[in-house]
Amino acid sequence: MPGAGRPTEKRHAWRAYFETTAALQDRLERSLRAGTGLHLADYNLLLLLAEAPGHRMRMGELAGRMVFSPSRLTYQVRTLQERGLVTRCAAPGDRRGAEAVLTDEGRHLFRRAAALHFRDVTDLVLDRIDDEEADVLLRVFSRLGDALGDRG
Repeated sequence: MPGAGRPTEKRHAWRAYFETTAALQDRLERSLRAGTGLHLADYNLLLLLAEAPGHRMRMGELAGRMVFSPSRLTYQVRTLQERGLVTRCAAPGDRRGAEAVLTDEGRHLFRRAAALHFRDVTDLVLDRIDDEEADVLLRVFSRLGDALGDRG
């Protein structure tokens, strides 16, 4: 890396982002686990299903949206199935495809988790930045997300 011996503002920004997001994810994970028994990955999966038409999504699309390998998603869905939060069924019109479907119990727990998660995000992030900073973050992370192509 050119100039690796001299820190730049961009490298300082990257380091601050890296360390802060690690700490933030740890805090959000611990709070969610304590309040609902869910991991952040569980919450993300339930969120995607809660927002999907009919509270269902094809496994391949879900894996892509979560940036998970198919085997990792299968494990994640199986874990939530064992808790009664999701079911897995054949995709309509495609016997080879499968869908994950949010159960009533999953919707109920998701609502509780969403309220807790939103409270934590508000306390830890949203109440600590102003509107101008929020606009900057939105522009930067939208551009980076588009460049990565992982926006589902």
